Amino acid sequence: MGYTELRTFFQENPRVALGFSGGVDSAWLLYAAVDCGAQVGAYYVKTAFQPAFELRDAQRLCAQLGVELRVAELDILSWEAVRNNPADRCYHCKRALFGALKERALAEGFPVLIDGTNASDDAGDRPGMRALGELSVRSPLRECGLTKAQVRELSRQAGLFTWDKPAYACLATRVPSGQELTGEVLGKIEAAEDVLFGLGFSDFRVRLRGEEARLQVLPEQMPLVLEKRQAILERLGGLFAEVTLDLRSRQGL
Repeated sequence: MGYTELRTFFQENPRVALGFSGGVDSAWLLYAAVDCGAQVGAYYVKTAFQPAFELRDAQRLCAQLGVELRVAELDILSWEAVRNNPADRCYHCKRALFGALKERALAEGFPVLIDGTNASDDAGDRPGMRALGELSVRSPLRECGLTKAQVRELSRQAGLFTWDKPAYACLATRVPSGQELTGEVLGKIEAAEDVLFGLGFSDFRVRLRGEEARLQVLPEQMPLVLEKRQAILERLGGLFAEVTLDLRSRQGL
């Protein structure tokens, strides 16, 4: 299973709309669609859950491939089932996002909607994948058996800058289930993560616990926390009542 099967997919579905996040999987899927000769509409859904750099990456990748990026803005916090942040928030969010995207894609002449879910993604652990199934969203990478590791390697071979981009879950994942999601809260988290990016950190999270920001970093970047401790406290202290470090470090890529 792999690229041969993917070529067959695009031969059978020559006109597709891609839910394009700017991440590793959807970036390579966009490249593959173009390489296979498909007519592909790249749709980026802009919400309060996506940090600004994701849109910049999506724009950069589309420019590299010569593809028009279609940006759809959606007030995701207007959905009460999303804003209230229940345990299955991802399901309600995907229903809202891909429901709106499917409607626009059909109106613009794209009969098939696809996303970048790959064969490494565990369907049993992702309520959002149930929503994709209900909306008949196809996942070519998953259908063709392409794993995250394979997608990274194929992206590297294709010269895509996204090949080693760390996985980046949406900002809502930083907030505990049951705590209401607001533009203010999400804005603070994005601002805090921008600070850490600027201080040299990569592949990290700023988790919210009440009024506390809990930092999760890679094992090899633990020393950098101590080195940048004062700058972190000064710049994040204005956003959160407490700033702490989670000693259970993150896993890379």
